[in-house]
Amino acid sequence: MIKIDEGFLLSKFKYNENSIIADFYTKNNGKISGIIFGGTSKKIKGYLQVGNFFHLNINSKNETKASSIKVEIIKPYTPLFFNNQKKLHCIISAMTLTKYLTSENEDNKNIFDLLEFFFLQLNKEDWLKSYIIWELTLLKYIGYDLNLKNIVQKEFVNNKTVYYVKSSTQKKIVPNFLVNQEVDTVDLIDILKGITLVSNYMEKNIFFPNNMKIPTQRSEFINLLQN
Repeated sequence: MIKIDEGFLLSKFKYNENSIIADFYTKNNGKISGIIFGGTSKKIKGYLQVGNFFHLNINSKNETKASSIKVEIIKPYTPLFFNNQKKLHCIISAMTLTKYLTSENEDNKNIFDLLEFFFLQLNKEDWLKSYIIWELTLLKYIGYDLNLKNIVQKEFVNNKTVYYVKSSTQKKIVPNFLVNQEVDTVDLIDILKGITLVSNYMEKNIFFPNNMKIPTQRSEFINLLQN
């Protein structure tokens, strides 16, 4: 069975001397994986960058064998950011999260559209703020809506609104921009608080219950922001 689709490259790793196994998030088939024969050749490997957008010819012989995939580049998104390490790591973090948080062969047009939207946001001045909101939207689309507006409490400190969530053991500050997304000015401290908050939520509610760890690609991205 042959399927024609288009999608974003989420991950890749070498399969043998000449081929790679790749994961894509596609428009019509959701997340798919398969073998790209000849994927290590000079002709192909140069544009097989995580985050790039491809036309896909997917050949699935049966459910027990891996699909073979032929690719043609449509939009080379990732090379546009080769001179920006933070944005490159952000791309890899976003694609890796999409890989781990979505199910195989389960299409979700919202997630596909969200990946397209992600690259538009990278060109904005406030791209870090947009990225954290992007992660919250991704979580919502897979059924893990934090719904912060409905769970936060607020208090006024030095004439400023401070949002927080409180449990029996701790009180966590929630950056204002995660509750009121119209907040324009967001400093790096709030960015780090926001991304840590989302990390803690994913770790507690998604990764830990499934005996998984937060992807190292995301940790590397956060470490880069802190330096």
